[in-house]
Amino acid sequence: MNRPVELRPHRFFMGTRALPCPYIPGRVERKVVTDLSTPNAMALYDNLSRAGFRRSHSLAYRPACPGCTACVPVRIRVGDFELSRSFRRLMKRNSDLTTRDLSAHATMEQYRLFTRYQRSRHSGGEMASMSFRDFRAMIEDSPIDTRIIEFRDQEGYLVGVMLADRQVDALSAVYSLFDPELEKRSLGTFMVLWLVQQAIENDLPHVYLGYWIEESSKMSYKARFRPLEGLTPDGWQTL
Repeated sequence: MNRPVELRPHRFFMGTRALPCPYIPGRVERKVVTDLSTPNAMALYDNLSRAGFRRSHSLAYRPACPGCTACVPVRIRVGDFELSRSFRRLMKRNSDLTTRDLSAHATMEQYRLFTRYQRSRHSGGEMASMSFRDFRAMIEDSPIDTRIIEFRDQEGYLVGVMLADRQVDALSAVYSLFDPELEKRSLGTFMVLWLVQQAIENDLPHVYLGYWIEESSKMSYKARFRPLEGLTPDGWQTL
C-alpha cells in the first residue's frame, strides 16, 4: 500500500463553481484546481498525480464535490499487468495499425476525427462544440512533457489519437479519440494497451487512467485493466 501524498500547505488552490455532474444525474460537480505553469511543473505534476489530480491544459484538478466521493483516481500497476485472452485478440486485431509518437501539435486532420468522434459518442457534451482553436489549446497548452500519438491503418488513414503525459514514474492517458465507425477494433481499449506496453518498455510502474465511477457505464472499461489501483483515504490500494 502507498500512503497518501501530503501537499505543501502554501500551494495555491482554487475551487470551481458547482455545475451539473456529467456522469451521475442529479448530482453536482465541483473541482479544486491549481496552476502548473511554474519552473518546477514536472515535479509538481508528479506529486499532484500521486494525490489524485489530473491535468487539463496548464491546470491540475481534482473533484471536490459536496457529499460525493464517487470519482476514484485509478492507475494500472504495470509490473503485474498481464494480457488477458480478450486483450491478446484485440492486440492481434489491430496489429496492422502503425503508430507515430509526436510532440503535442494539433492538426486539422486530428480535429476532423475529433468532431466525428464527439458527434457520435458525446453529442450532448460541451466538447462537441469545440472549435479548432479550442482543440489546439487542449493539445498544445501543456507545461509538461506531453505527446500526441497517432494510429493509422494500412492506407494511411488516421483512425485514433491519444494525448498522453510523460511523468517521472508513469504515463498518463489524458484524452483519446477514434473513428466511431470502427467499433470492432475497440480502439479506446487498444490505445490504453499500447500505452501500457510503452510503460513496460520504459520500466515505468504506472499508467494513470483518470477517474473511475462505479455507477457510470462510460467508465466501466477501466475496470478491465488489472491490477487496477484506486486512491483511497488510506492511499493507493488494489481495487
